[in-house]
Order: sequence, then C-alpha cells, then structure tokens
Amino acid sequence: MRMVFLILLLNLASNAWANNVVTGSAGGRLEGKVVSEFDSPWAMSFIDSKNLLVTTKTGKLWLVNTSGRQSLVSGVPKVFAGGQGGLGDVVPHPNFLKNNLIYISYINSDNLGKTRYASVIRATLERSDKLYLKNIEPIWDQTPARSGKGHFSHRIAFGLDGTKHAGKIFITSGDRQEQTPAQKWDMALGKIIRLNDNGAVPTDNPFQDKGNLAKTFWTVGHRNALGLAFSKNGELWAHEMGPRHGDELNLIVGGKNYGWPIVSEGNHYSGVKIPNHETRSEFIVPKLYWVPTVAPSGLIFYEGDEFSEWKGDAFIGGLKSKALVRIGFNNEQPFEAERFSWSKRVREVEMDHDGAIWVLEDGPGGRLIRFTKPNE
Repeated sequence: MRMVFLILLLNLASNAWANNVVTGSAGGRLEGKVVSEFDSPWAMSFIDSKNLLVTTKTGKLWLVNTSGRQSLVSGVPKVFAGGQGGLGDVVPHPNFLKNNLIYISYINSDNLGKTRYASVIRATLERSDKLYLKNIEPIWDQTPARSGKGHFSHRIAFGLDGTKHAGKIFITSGDRQEQTPAQKWDMALGKIIRLNDNGAVPTDNPFQDKGNLAKTFWTVGHRNALGLAFSKNGELWAHEMGPRHGDELNLIVGGKNYGWPIVSEGNHYSGVKIPNHETRSEFIVPKLYWVPTVAPSGLIFYEGDEFSEWKGDAFIGGLKSKALVRIGFNNEQPFEAERFSWSKRVREVEMDHDGAIWVLEDGPGGRLIRFTKPNE
C-alpha cells in the first residue's frame, strides 16, 4: 500500500532551540548538548559505549569519546574529495569487539582524479599508543569510474545476526548523476550491492543470470541513497534523494527494481515531468515520499530506552529541510511523525548505547550533538 505524505510547511510548529531544548512539530522535546565540532563531517558509528568514529569529507578519520575528546586515526587511504564526494561512511564489523575490523567508504581514483569512483575497504583499527589503520583490504569498487563528482551514495549497513543477512554487507551505489545506468546490468551504478563481509559475492544474490557484475546487485533502479539501515525485525530500508522533490523511503527487497529514472514522485530540475510509480506496475512504489524535498541523509531505527515511546520509529537527517525527522509506523506503514529543527543541515544520525540520539551537522563547523530527554 502506498503511503503519501505531502509536507505542508505552514503547519509546522516553530522549532527554535531555546535553553538547549528543541521542540518538535508534534510537541516532542529534545535536550541538546554540543559534544564536539568538525570540518564537514559526513558519517559516524559507535564502536563501544564510550567511543565513536567520525569521518570528515576532506579525508580525516577521528576517534571521539563521549566527552568530545578527538584523536586522529592515521593510515586512511588517499581520498579524492570534491563535489559531493570525499571520505564517506564508517561502520564497525558486527564482531568488532573481538576482531577490531572497521569498514570505510571513500572516493578513489586511478588517474589523479580525472575519473572517480567509490571504494569500500576494511581494516583493523589499532588502538595502542597510536591510532592507525592496518591490514587494509579492498572490499568493493564502484564500476565504472566517471568524471562527475556527485551521487556516489556509498552508505554501508550490515545484516543483523540471526537473520539470513548475517555476515553480509550492503552498500548503496548512486547513479553518478547519469540516470540511465540505474537500469543497466553492466554498470554498478544506481544499485544496492550485497556482499559477504570479505567482499566475496554471495551465491544467493538474486541476479545470477545478468552477468558477473550483476551478481553483486541486491536491488536496482536507485538514484542517490544516503541512508541505509535494518529495522529490529530484519527488514532493510533505504531512503534516496529525488530529482526535483520526490525523496523516497523504500523497503528494500532483493531482486526488485525501484524504477529510477523511468519513474519518480519528483520531476527533472528542468521542469520536465517524470511518470510516477503508479504508472508502471513492475516497479516498487516507495512506502513514503516527500514533496517538497527534505533531502534525507543518514538513517537509524530507534530501539533505545531514553525515548521509550519512540521505539521502532526511524530517524532521518534532513539537509535541505534543516531538520531531524522522526518517522512513525502505523500497521507497518511509515509516516512522517515529527520534525525537530534548529536551522542547521543535519548530515547524520546515530543512537548510543544508552538510547541518546546523536546528530552531525553538515558543513564547516558541523557540530556533534547529543540529544536526551529534557528533565520535566
């Protein structure tokens, strides 16, 4: 069943940050504490209860404790930063506390930046007297390299233990602003990739008869997916930016085609209309879409105790919308429940071991903020 949510900006409540408290459009309240600050942060992940890793677009990887102390991690591969690309996602292996493995995405080049592509590596995070990456191994390269500097996507998520996706890594691969590759079997652009944790191709991936490259694909027909996460019940969800409006939240099902660029709930920037999903029954309809755009980035499913009333909800960072967006579910159908806004672009969102919600603001001077429930 299709869920349509048209955002009426005139109905949004005022969300001023007053006395460190942000009030949401539905009356929810978050008390924020600025923990640290970075130059154009892009992603973060907790590796234990006291420490998280933060990437910055320019190519630096930081270990940050929950008090805000930053320590630079050396050994990061050369990053070709520019446009929308740079150092990207960072995700610990599910057994990180035993193996110290982390996975990093970044923009790579074989010809000094003339053409670029996203790469994913895994490495051991050495935490002794110095912090550095060692035993770096390639996991995936985005094929083919292109000259453009946009729509890399390169978000990473691991399948949950105890599910059919345990030990599997999922990677979003954008269409590189070229549109048509999203429907091509010989280009790993506009796809969601599924691999074993060592980069090998699982034999149960769906597209076994479309060529060797297509064997890495889990789904096709995506534009620029900057959020990827599993819900508690093992469902994989992704959101992606639409062209001119029409951002999507999708339930990701292996072997399916999500329609880009043939269908969309938005239109081309030129104003040229794009047929919507309901015109083509072979394509998967988004569970939720936005007109006007929210420009989503980052995605989590909340299962903490700090905001127990929000268990099972999703949170999305909003760039254009300058908001943290809470997504509720009604009979498994998502809807926008609330926006929290303090006039900053929100690049990333995570949850810590105590259930606090952490966000990274976008751009120079992007703040790392920890949100908890205000004392009543």
